[in-house]
Amino acid sequence: MRKVIIGIHGLGNKPPEDLLKKWWRDAMLEGFAAHGIYKELPTFELIYWADIIYVKPLDVYERDVNSQYYLDEPYVKASDLEADETHPFRQKFNDFISDQLNKIFLNQDKTLNYSLITDILLNRYFKDLELYFRDEDYDNGIASFTIKEKIRERVAQVIRRYKGYDICIVAHSMGSIIAYDVLSYMIPDIKIKALITIGSPLGLPVIIGKIAAEQLRVNKVNSYLSTPPGVEWGWVNLSDIKDPVAINYRLSDDFAKNANGVYPVDYIVYNNYQINGTKNPHKSFGYLRTKEFSSIIADFIDIKSLNFVQRLFKKVKGQIIGKGNSI
Repeated sequence: MRKVIIGIHGLGNKPPEDLLKKWWRDAMLEGFAAHGIYKELPTFELIYWADIIYVKPLDVYERDVNSQYYLDEPYVKASDLEADETHPFRQKFNDFISDQLNKIFLNQDKTLNYSLITDILLNRYFKDLELYFRDEDYDNGIASFTIKEKIRERVAQVIRRYKGYDICIVAHSMGSIIAYDVLSYMIPDIKIKALITIGSPLGLPVIIGKIAAEQLRVNKVNSYLSTPPGVEWGWVNLSDIKDPVAINYRLSDDFAKNANGVYPVDYIVYNNYQINGTKNPHKSFGYLRTKEFSSIIADFIDIKSLNFVQRLFKKVKGQIIGKGNSI
């Protein structure tokens, strides 16, 4: 069966669509080369949605560092392909912070405490997410056509075009929220072979609360979040322990298995992106060339059956966390 990799980018303004697509592809191929994987990528589609929020993309020719269109983090090849040292203290710290945030901001039924505070935090630090969630005014249960709906509809349209393919979704950062929403509420019938989330904020209490609230509206089900129903082979979640957006990296604690028995399998990876000596462990390009990501994509290219998950765990040598080691 024909295969396709569909990428969904994360928050913030982006360079032009064609260039961003090229850079994602370049990063994936760089990972293949670095880790001794000699394969061609299948069809690759990048769903670009930054233009729904931003009037003009970032400009590679802009030299004014104070310009809102200055591109400060282009794709560059890795200068360091060695694995980072393990960070057991950082991992314990992240676990502690995540646990405390959940206790403070989430009720037992997944509703949000102190929603005013979480809305302020979204507005201050995650402007795109704030816009995505802002207009949730419902009149007799009917939502207005918001930025969120425009983004979702674009994503759903692209995925629908590949119905009948073996589909692998790669969703970075805010893109993982969009992917979850679209696969859960708009196209739950579309079969997705593999879902890969990288640098995902899906474990943050404010995001869990927003998803739970929508699930209650749509499905009339409370306090039960699960893998989107169409995901058939596996959901793999990759996080760098230093990535602040993915501080709650254990999605297996938050999302139950679907009817296919699929739940998130969490891996800690090393994102080696840096530019001019400054590291960014959240950058998509760094995730796309990790050993773990490259191995997962290689298996997706090869696998023709439900052995995908079993083969994945034999090949990937990264640190497995959460429920992953129970398979």
